[in-house]
Amino acid sequence: MSIEDQIRQYIAEYLLFSDNGFEYEDDVSFIKTGIIDSIGVLELVAFVNEIFKIVVPEREITPDNFDSVNRLANYIRKKVTVSEGRTVTEKTSLADSLSD
Repeated sequence: MSIEDQIRQYIAEYLLFSDNGFEYEDDVSFIKTGIIDSIGVLELVAFVNEIFKIVVPEREITPDNFDSVNRLANYIRKKVTVSEGRTVTEKTSLADSLSD
């Protein structure tokens, strides 16, 4: 599952409580369109930490990093280092992490 797919799935299931998936374009602003609020942003930070094992410093919790599917996916890709020897898709899947 791609990073974008995991973000869409998480937002649809855990923030929008939607059975219809994430029905927005990947560049749509989460905040401006009301998809999520400030608490939702904090939940996304926890999601990034849980699924991708990325500790997000407070100074990086910005619209540039967390305000659309594409922005968040790009942020995650930047934080994953080559030295880990694996790709993001090899990390824990959303379903596996949330079932623990």
